[in-house]
Amino acid sequence: YYMISPPTVRIIHSGHACNIEEERYTERVYTIREGETLELACLVSGHPRPQIRWTKTAGSASDRFQDSSVFNETLRIIRIQRHQGGRYYCKAENGLGSPAIKSIRVDVYYLDDPIVTVHQSIGEAKEQFYYERTVFLRCMANSNPPVRYSWRRGKEFLSQGSDKGVEIYEPFFTQGETKILKLKNLRPQDYANYSCIASVRNVCGIPEKNVLFKLSNKTASPTIKLLVEDPIVVNPGQSVTLVCVTSGGEPTPTLTWVRNTDELSKKSRLNGGTLTLPSISMEEAGVYSCVASNNVGNPAKKSTAIVVRGLKKGRFWITPDPYHNDDNIQIGREVKISCQVEATPPEELLFSWLKNGRPLRSSERMVITHTDPDVQPGTTNLDIIDLKFTDFGTYTCVAALKNGGIPEVSIDVNISSTTVPPELTVPRGKSPMVVQEGDTVDLQCLVSGKPKPIILWSRADKEVPMPDGSLQTESYDGVLRIVNVSREMTGTYRCATSQYNGFNVKPREALVELTVQYPPVVEPVFTEIRQGLGRAFTLNCRVLRAHPSKVLKYEWKLGTRLLTMGQFDQRDETDYHVRALNREGYGEYTCEVTNEAGAGACRFLVTGRAYAPEFYYDTYSALWQNRPRVYGFKLQWTQQNPLSVDRIVAYRLGMKQTGQSRWWEQEIPMEGAIAKGELITHNLTELIKPEAYLVRLTPITRFGEGDSTDRIIRYSGEIPALTDLLCSFEDEAVCMFTQDKTDDFDWTRHSAATRDTKYTPNTGPSSDRAGSKQGFYMYIETSRPRLEGEKARLLTPTFNVAHKSPYGTVTAAPTYCFGFYYHMYGKHIGALNAYLRQKGHSGSNSSLWNLVGNQGDRWKQAKVNIHPIASFQLVLEGIRGPGIEGDIAIDDVTIEEGECKDPPPNSKCFFLFIPGNSCQPWTYTSSRTNQP
Repeated sequence: YYMISPPTVRIIHSGHACNIEEERYTERVYTIREGETLELACLVSGHPRPQIRWTKTAGSASDRFQDSSVFNETLRIIRIQRHQGGRYYCKAENGLGSPAIKSIRVDVYYLDDPIVTVHQSIGEAKEQFYYERTVFLRCMANSNPPVRYSWRRGKEFLSQGSDKGVEIYEPFFTQGETKILKLKNLRPQDYANYSCIASVRNVCGIPEKNVLFKLSNKTASPTIKLLVEDPIVVNPGQSVTLVCVTSGGEPTPTLTWVRNTDELSKKSRLNGGTLTLPSISMEEAGVYSCVASNNVGNPAKKSTAIVVRGLKKGRFWITPDPYHNDDNIQIGREVKISCQVEATPPEELLFSWLKNGRPLRSSERMVITHTDPDVQPGTTNLDIIDLKFTDFGTYTCVAALKNGGIPEVSIDVNISSTTVPPELTVPRGKSPMVVQEGDTVDLQCLVSGKPKPIILWSRADKEVPMPDGSLQTESYDGVLRIVNVSREMTGTYRCATSQYNGFNVKPREALVELTVQYPPVVEPVFTEIRQGLGRAFTLNCRVLRAHPSKVLKYEWKLGTRLLTMGQFDQRDETDYHVRALNREGYGEYTCEVTNEAGAGACRFLVTGRAYAPEFYYDTYSALWQNRPRVYGFKLQWTQQNPLSVDRIVAYRLGMKQTGQSRWWEQEIPMEGAIAKGELITHNLTELIKPEAYLVRLTPITRFGEGDSTDRIIRYSGEIPALTDLLCSFEDEAVCMFTQDKTDDFDWTRHSAATRDTKYTPNTGPSSDRAGSKQGFYMYIETSRPRLEGEKARLLTPTFNVAHKSPYGTVTAAPTYCFGFYYHMYGKHIGALNAYLRQKGHSGSNSSLWNLVGNQGDRWKQAKVNIHPIASFQLVLEGIRGPGIEGDIAIDDVTIEEGECKDPPPNSKCFFLFIPGNSCQPWTYTSSRTNQP
């Protein structure tokens, strides 16, 4: 028969949950305290064994946590933080049907320390007879769930109306949580210690937190003084100390410094209100603010600017004859030399000019002008009117700061008959440049002229950045070097003269084409193909991208042997057909595709290896006993893709005790072909005392061995048939009990702590049998959509009957005591029935025990003797009564060998005793009756 089943999923938790709630009809919420460890396990069933993946969003990869998905059953987050709350999804897929997805919402609970801030309003009455002083105390704490605040004056709790001078109110934006304490017209008794207590009502065991504020007639908002000049002007390398002192404020304010609202530089030193900046640099200039806060009124803030003196960016440009449209310098015409420097502070900038090293003064023919120093950056111009031969020479513009302390900046400009404007050309053979991906390339523009200007490189498409990410790059020799060229760098590059450090004329520019070649990119890069002998198949290799894409050649090889070759025509793919696979046809096939830049290759490994078998884990009672201390185990598996290769003729079974090195091996022959999904069974015998074994299965075909699968089988000698069973339903696996597939609805596992009683308060247990609110039990939920007479059946695992003789024959039917606790409270209770179901007695359940109607709000015990003669299961059946107050619960199910000791008085049957028939199962006579 076939054993393929699509995946199912459920999520269970371990770790430090404070609470698990089933939000009615919607979702599960898992609450955890910040800093605890979150552990969620995804329990899956299905065959083949599903792949499991945890993500934080259902589909997209956008909100992955811990940088990736987690591909195993358990999701673990150590020291969880508040931002890690949210919905987590577990997805299981095994290729059958749609994937199974379950989600759980993780709520992270926390409570930060509360902060009290105090504000005072001073209002004037119209008649100006008195001043009213009103004080507001506001309490704030970050928390989840929402925080509840309470106020205390000294030891007395304050509440609305308890004191005429006190008002407690909730600002409308705080979701109704009390925060603000208003003291109207301050009175002497209002000067006191106030405590704000923030509480999340001990959820998750988070204790309340409180903060004390002492209100006195001295309470005042902070005031500060800066003992510094403003601005502070210093030279680079100097040490700067800023001193801030509090001049008022109760309680004593705390002082901090910030720079331009950002943090301070790493090397700055802070000591109380004193900030020291050792060896200051120009980058550390800016506005420094001292901020004082004591939670009374608004923080006080005072600022000062630090100016670091300096000169930078010296540039010049030559403007030939501004009045005649000419790019050359000519005798008799005018020429203008301009010089620009950035100075801090700008008003200290001083310019002077030299000619051939001697100071130059402004005259009628040599006109020196300066721009307004307040307009940054500062510029000076030298106009030479009616240029004479004697004016040729070196002109130097010198920038300095008043009072010195900073090195001068000097710029030399040569004016002579050889001073000519720039020309720009691309050398022959340097455009287009064709290079291979990964090479280093120099793009070149030849620049002539004196003085030589700076060259600015950019992409012809102005939007596209340069290889280094900037929009333009400066070059002093006209060369742009690109290291490790990639295909994205193909395109047109522009070189242009900059007006700086050269002629102030229309920029000259030229274009250079760059073409980057790269080898073909193909798919698939590697594929494994499993095939049986004598079969036909086709290999396909496709070109995705290549440059140049014109001449593409391909070669198919098997190992080193050439099979076929050719050239791509219109198609971008090539196929290789094998009509009938023979033994020599196994191996690695390569399709190499080449262009001028190199080769790309598709690789295919053609093999006859059988796929791995997949163990089937979900068999009940896989273990049995041959004789004392010797066990057997029913091993079951299916074969993955059995039809893709030659018929599997046998499996090699390897076994070894874990921790030992010696393997036992045997062959399990297979008759006929194995169908997809067919369940194969093999009994392992001679397993000794409770132990764990590593089992390895390897399929074998004419090709040879296939892929192996390992599995560890663990078992204990406590087979349920031989010793006692006790199930309290504390574990989600519910002791391997199962729901009957043919009933109307299911039993539910529950604990009183998570049960919602507001819908049906007068029914069901308020704790488990042991009296614990957190403990679990099984119960039938009789609310909508359940109808009168509907049945829910819970089945125990199948138990084997203990063999009493060493030869394995059952000498007499053994006796077991079957016991359980039940809770049947509510005015609409239906019935609870127990049956014995035995192997080989198909369709017949023998009735063991029945009970009908309300038994009161307490747990009671039932015990009954059973005498099975074959493998058996016990069935517990709950039947819904006439209304919703009919929840029946069971707990602490036991099966013990031997007669029941002290059976309770209400054992076996009562309420329905029919002469001649020891026990009659109770049923509703409705259209939905279906006898079990």
